[in-house]
This record gives sequence, C-alpha cells and structure tokens, in this order.
Amino acid sequence: MKNDRQRTFLMITIPILALFICFNTIPLIRGVIYSFTNFKGFGSYNWVGFRNYIDLFSDGRVGKSYLFTFKLAIVTTVVVNVLSLVLALALNSKIRAKSFFRGAYFLPNILGALVVGYIFNYFFTYILPAVANMMGMNSTSILSDPKSAWIGIVVVCAWQAIAMNTIIYISGLQTVPEDVYEAGGLDGATGWKQFKYLTFPLIIPFFSINMVLCVKNFLMVFDQIMALTKGGPAQSTESISYLIYNNGMSGGQFGFQSANAVVFFIVIACVSVAQMKFSSSKEEQL
Repeated sequence: MKNDRQRTFLMITIPILALFICFNTIPLIRGVIYSFTNFKGFGSYNWVGFRNYIDLFSDGRVGKSYLFTFKLAIVTTVVVNVLSLVLALALNSKIRAKSFFRGAYFLPNILGALVVGYIFNYFFTYILPAVANMMGMNSTSILSDPKSAWIGIVVVCAWQAIAMNTIIYISGLQTVPEDVYEAGGLDGATGWKQFKYLTFPLIIPFFSINMVLCVKNFLMVFDQIMALTKGGPAQSTESISYLIYNNGMSGGQFGFQSANAVVFFIVIACVSVAQMKFSSSKEEQL
C-alpha cells in the first residue's frame, strides 16, 4: 500500500518536473551558454568568453536602464505598500458592504497588464490632456515628456499591484487577536499608537512578503512599458527587461543581452535574499 502511494506521487511529480526542466531549466542553461558567444539570434556564432560581461559595465545604455529600473521599483514599492496598507486597514474595519469593496479593489489584478497599459495609454494621451485643456491649462501627454513619462508607468504599475498587496495585508490583519487591542486599549494605545506598537509589529511577516514580491515584480517590469512608452521618449523609460527583449530579439545582440539577463538574474536573487535576511532580523528583534 505504501509503495503504491509513493508510486502515485512519483507519477504526479515526474511529468511536472519534466515540463519544468524542458521549459525552464534547459532554456536557462542555453541562455547562459549564449552569453559567452556573439550570437545574433540567427546563423552561426563564435565564442567570445567574458567579453559580453565586460562590455556590460562600459555600456551607458545598460547602466541607464539599471538606474531607471531601480528608481521605478523603489518608488512604486513605497507607493503600493503605503496605499495597500491604508486600504487594508479600511477594508478590515467594521464597514458596510465590506465584501463588495474587497472584490471591487481586487478587479485590477484580474486584468492583463498589457490591456491595462493600453487603456491607460489612451487615457494619458487623449483624455487627460483634453480635460486639462478644457480647464485652460495647455497640456500634453505625460508619456511624451522624458521627465514625466516614468510617473505614468508608476501609476499603472501601482494601480494594478495594490489589489494583491491589499489582500495579503488583510490576511495579516485578520491574524491579530482582538485581545491584543483590548489590552492595548487599557494602556491607552489608540489610533496611531495602536497601529505603531500593536498592529504593525504583528503583521511584519506579511509586510516582508509584500516588499519582496513588489521589488522583484517591479524590477522585472515589462508589459506596462511595452504598452505605454516602448522605452521612450529618448530611452528614458527603458527597463532592463525591455532592453533585453528589444535589443536581444530584434537588435542583433542576443549573446550580449543573454549576458545582461544572467547578470540581472543574479542581481534580483541577491536583492531578494538581502530583503529576506533583513526582514528576518527585524522579526527576531520584535
């Protein structure tokens, strides 16, 4: 009986493992191999060793894309977590139609990122300038200005990401026992003090999860940029993922951008590990 059960588990696991290796592990290994070549995406290629990796650190366009991506990830992560936590506190309180509002706020997460991006592209390009001109303000699309285009991307990324983060925060708030608030109330902990000294320390694990997921997702931002700006204007909103895709697939830099992808993968892994260790140390202190 025990052997039959183990055999069943193996029969379930092996096909999934085979698919994972076929569509994830093998392409990853091939990408690492191509990063040591001058492969253009077609035809023959030669081995160039670590030249692609060395050239990455002297390429101004790559450096600019890394700076933009980290700026976008940091700003959007802060905006999303602040707004998500405020919404979660509101939706976790005793209000009418609480279930309806929770469902309504989760709708943006269901929509595809490209669909949302194209809708907001129309809004930023036509609706918003038209409204501003009706109010007597001479306005153009914020997506056409290199200094403000990134703000539009932040708005779209945040609008869609807030939904999932809010749900995670609500889950965390529901784990806080009512006895804690009652005991805190006896000591005079209300309002901001209650949140600072009681609520937030108890939902630190959920805060850590949201921070790690946000930073990882926003560092890998692609769909929103593809739909809104395509890296423009003047390459001012070119994220690392979009640069790898654009120059690797159609720019004849498949080998070079494969090296960029390997470095980017290492950067994301290091950032995620550092976040987890920092969050774990804070949880232990509390």
